[in-house]
Amino acid sequence: MKKTVKLENVDPVEIYGAGNRVLEALCGWFPQLKVAARGEEIFLEGSESDCEKFSEKLDLLIQRRMHKRNLTPYDVEDLFEGDNTTVRTIPAGDSVIVHGLDGKPVRARNKTQEEMVKAYFENDLIFAIGPAGTGKTYIAIALAVRALKHREIKRIILTRPAVEAGERLGFLPGDLKDKLDPYLQPLYDALGDMIPAKKLNDFMAEGIVQIAPLAYMRGRTLDKACVILDEAQNTNLGQLKMFLTRMGCDAKFIVTGDASQIDLPDKRESGLMKGIELIKDIKGVSCIFFGNDDIVRHPLVNKIVKAFDKAGK
Repeated sequence: MKKTVKLENVDPVEIYGAGNRVLEALCGWFPQLKVAARGEEIFLEGSESDCEKFSEKLDLLIQRRMHKRNLTPYDVEDLFEGDNTTVRTIPAGDSVIVHGLDGKPVRARNKTQEEMVKAYFENDLIFAIGPAGTGKTYIAIALAVRALKHREIKRIILTRPAVEAGERLGFLPGDLKDKLDPYLQPLYDALGDMIPAKKLNDFMAEGIVQIAPLAYMRGRTLDKACVILDEAQNTNLGQLKMFLTRMGCDAKFIVTGDASQIDLPDKRESGLMKGIELIKDIKGVSCIFFGNDDIVRHPLVNKIVKAFDKAGK
């Protein structure tokens, strides 16, 4: 079926967004639909249901524009909240995982990150191992936020072992959350790039987003959730087993770590690589290994990591 939709009494740029980002976000929900926009006309080619649904969502987007100064890809995401009839996939060649604040796309930035994204959609347990700055945790959280937005999961659970990186923090004032926040701040930072502060606070208050130390995972069964264990090199084999056996129905588990940054008093107690060796051949488990060339932070970070590796050897 072919259909032409004409925008009337509205500037196309206001609907398409800067660089057509809003239109592209809308198209992302219809991977089988061919969409071509020329000025105030949008040409559709695909199934009748896709054409009708696209037109319906576009009308809602135009109505929303009447009450907002600018549209962002987030507005597109909101149109599909609670809509279980349309499930967005990441089309081949599309490296955007999710749109963050102000519509900023969060995308895989190198081949290894793309492999991690692909592994997520094909497996239920993913290990992402590599040096600092390769974006392991950031991509993992982006995948979790995407799954939450698309109603594929009900909860995001982020955890890491409360192990100090060399220094002694000593007594910290405040309640339990205040004492644990220094360990969990990197996770807050990544979430804050992808979810507006007010919405994130609401999610945390409702238990939709949970951040807790690893010890608090014991005894739980985690269903319909994306669960991320960060800094897994600081777990022993028993702790890693405890975490992995929390997996419930319709759950995705992502384990990230850097075997060169073990903060345990006895580095030999780290169970990350031992655990991977034990279960790497099980179907549904994928192991992605990042290298120094995958570092996506400041260019100096790559050189710093290599210098320390050389000294360590």
